[in-house]
Amino acid sequence: MSPITLRRFLTTTGDPGAAEAMRTSLVIPAHNAEAYLDEAIRSALDQTRTPAEVVVVDDGSTDATAAVASGFGSPVQCIRIPRSGIGAALNTGVEHTSHTLLSFLDADDLWLPDKLALQTEAIRSDPMLDYVLGHAVQFRSPELTAEEAAGIAASSDVMPGISRGTLLIRRESFLRVGAFATEWKVGEFIDWYARATDAGLKGAMLPDVVMRRRLHLSNSGIRESGARPDYAHVLKAVIDRRRATRS
Repeated sequence: MSPITLRRFLTTTGDPGAAEAMRTSLVIPAHNAEAYLDEAIRSALDQTRTPAEVVVVDDGSTDATAAVASGFGSPVQCIRIPRSGIGAALNTGVEHTSHTLLSFLDADDLWLPDKLALQTEAIRSDPMLDYVLGHAVQFRSPELTAEEAAGIAASSDVMPGISRGTLLIRRESFLRVGAFATEWKVGEFIDWYARATDAGLKGAMLPDVVMRRRLHLSNSGIRESGARPDYAHVLKAVIDRRRATRS
């Protein structure tokens, strides 16, 4: 279904109650994200099917992150917490949401305009589907100098997006898996996705590109480079958990 056809379908079919039941809450964790947060939020608000609420969790920022988020007004709200890490920020955001579907976006990434419309229709058309993912592309942030951009490896390929930013999930399915882990600085989505798989959640990967991942000098992989061993710890925890389940 083309984006134009899909938009027409979503606005001319189905009863209002069904549409209301498919409303989406968006959680954006943000730490010192003032440079990119405005664009991230606008990419959500400019959706052809907009989220009903956007919860930005300011994770102990020392810049103007909270001011950027608060400047939007409804449906954007900003929750400020002491620096607690991305897992805790995500969990705080979920606790402050109320709608049937949950989505997530990093404060430096961008959604494509039909992201929520395409994924909502996929979930609505299959009652057995717990979550939907989509494809992603990378881009070097335009403020980088030529030298800085050359130092950041970026693939031009369209990639299956197994990530928070491409996810749309039913709230009850998310809660069945449980909250994000908080003991690691990186890798919390790897752990959560492994638990979702082990719980038997049914997912689908749309062929559409739904997210643009920004590459810049402050990406979490660069900012938290000292925490890279956490990836190995996450994978070990997944393996140990699966072995314990089988024994």
